[in-house]
Amino acid sequence: MPSTTTLKTTVPGHHPMVSILGSRDELLKLVERAFAVDILVRGNDVTVTGDDAEAAKVVHLFDELVKLLDRGQGLDEANVSATIAMLQRAEHPSPADVLSDEALTHRGRAIRPKTLGQKRYLDAIRTNTVVFGIGPAGTGKTYLAMAMAVLALKRKDVNRIILTRPAVEAGERLGFLPGTLFEKIDPYLRPLFDALHDMMDAEQLALLMERGTIEVAPLAFMRGRTLNDSFVVLDEAQNTTAEQMKMFLTRLGFGSKAVVTGDVTQVDLPSGRRSGLRVVRDILRGIDGVAFCELSPRDVVRHRIVQEIVEAYALFDEAQGDAGGGRG
Repeated sequence: MPSTTTLKTTVPGHHPMVSILGSRDELLKLVERAFAVDILVRGNDVTVTGDDAEAAKVVHLFDELVKLLDRGQGLDEANVSATIAMLQRAEHPSPADVLSDEALTHRGRAIRPKTLGQKRYLDAIRTNTVVFGIGPAGTGKTYLAMAMAVLALKRKDVNRIILTRPAVEAGERLGFLPGTLFEKIDPYLRPLFDALHDMMDAEQLALLMERGTIEVAPLAFMRGRTLNDSFVVLDEAQNTTAEQMKMFLTRLGFGSKAVVTGDVTQVDLPSGRRSGLRVVRDILRGIDGVAFCELSPRDVVRHRIVQEIVEAYALFDEAQGDAGGGRG
């Protein structure tokens, strides 16, 4: 039978308790729901009573929350929940170190990893030339890659950003669609534009795109080019063929970095065409400077229900034994 202990920690006086507990104790309630312990708060003292291991985790949790406050981060349900999850899974000794990492700051808003998987993904982008971010929707794989691209441009590590994705529904037949070229490709590239608007002022973005410093184009437009001094992001890479993936990767020139993102469970290629993202790991395994980062439903940072939907579909597919053989 597990033993019971009482542990105590004190929040430094320069942090008002409301910043840790929440204006209506909503953050404290998150902690109470997550751990089978009793928590008593008096002034800045927090007393935790319960199973030895659980009580120790809660004290550790409060220490980590104080660290986040010390580093200028406000606490909310998202980062408190993320801290709880990392401690419960024993994923990292200091969740505050994970959550206080920073990809980019724009207008006082910092873009940071919300999970250990995202932190490892950022570290891989920092230290490798080609990074593959593979995982379900909502794991931040494209958004974080674009933030790192914007940061590299601001630091003048690269001279331009190139964002691309395959226009699968249109195939290579964009010329047969009505409208101007921009009108034809806009539906496929709109998510990338939306992310850029989160990271840059509209006027600055328009100027950089006009100059060609930032380019957003379909993958077909990359053929025959050599991309020097560029940060290149290939999004929705599960919808590339093996030939298109090879074409893209061999565009990379000197002083460049590439991030390839995709979800191998969401392949929209015509029947009989194998996804280039599914075969590339076997081809490039062991090459120095190439990294593969697998993000999981645990890394979904959208609304809680999105994570549960992703997990439910994964369980369903597993139970079905992928009877359809997997799309693409």
